[in-house]
Amino acid sequence: MKDLVRIQVEDFSIEEEIARVKMTSSETGAVAVFLGTARDISKGEKIMCLEFEHYPEMAEKKLREIRTRALDNFNIIEMGVVHRTGKIEIGENIVLIVVSSRHRNDAFMACEWAISELKRTTPIWKREKTENGEVWVEEHP
Repeated sequence: MKDLVRIQVEDFSIEEEIARVKMTSSETGAVAVFLGTARDISKGEKIMCLEFEHYPEMAEKKLREIRTRALDNFNIIEMGVVHRTGKIEIGENIVLIVVSSRHRNDAFMACEWAISELKRTTPIWKREKTENGEVWVEEHP
C-alpha cells in the first residue's frame, strides 16, 4: 500500500486515495475530502499554469506532522495527504486531504484544520505564470 502522506509530481486518483484511507478501519462512518485544483484567475490576472517547488525532506516531514497532530487532536480515524509539485496545468489537481472518522463533524473539522495548517507551515511554494510574467504567491512560508 502506498504511503498515506506523500509529495509527488504525477497526478493522483481521488477514488484510490479515498479507498486507501477508508480501508484502514471498518469503523469509518464519514469521509471528508478537500481537493485543491489549479484555477485560471488569481487577483484579476489570467493564469497560464502553476509551478510548485518544495524543500523535499522538510515538506514531507511537515505533512507527516500535520497528520500526526490531526490524529492526536481530533476524533478521527485516519488522514491521507497528497501534494503535487512541478508544473500543474489549469484544472489539474494540486492537493488532496482525505479524513475518515466515525462522525462527519470530526472529519470536517480535521480536514479544514489540516489544509489551513499545510498552507501556513509547509515549505511548498507556488509560482503563478501569468500573461504578464511570473508571480510567487506568498501564502506559504
